[in-house]
Amino acid sequence: MIFKVIIAMVHEDHQEAVIKAAKGAGATGVTILNARGEGLREQPSFFGLQMEKHRDLLLFIVEDFHANEIMDAIYEAGRFKDKGHGMAFCWTVDRTIGMETQLNVLEKEVEKFL
Repeated sequence: MIFKVIIAMVHEDHQEAVIKAAKGAGATGVTILNARGEGLREQPSFFGLQMEKHRDLLLFIVEDFHANEIMDAIYEAGRFKDKGHGMAFCWTVDRTIGMETQLNVLEKEVEKFL
């Protein structure tokens, strides 16, 4: 099987919706990391303290066959078309280990299309 990792930086208000949409499109799990970032504009401050927007970094390892559908679902659920709501990208994965429990589910999904 060929896998991709989808990395999505999501506004915290949309995290649950994005995860639900990604799973509905074929993702079998997610790793959630807390993150912060800075875009084109400097973050505002209040008495020297940064007023950062909290972001969640979501990592999905998905079967290549589902990657585009999952990316589309993340885009819609995360409201990425709205300014400052996040972004996502994916890379091809060279090797995975420890995914035995998910492989059974993925193999059944692939069999539906053969």
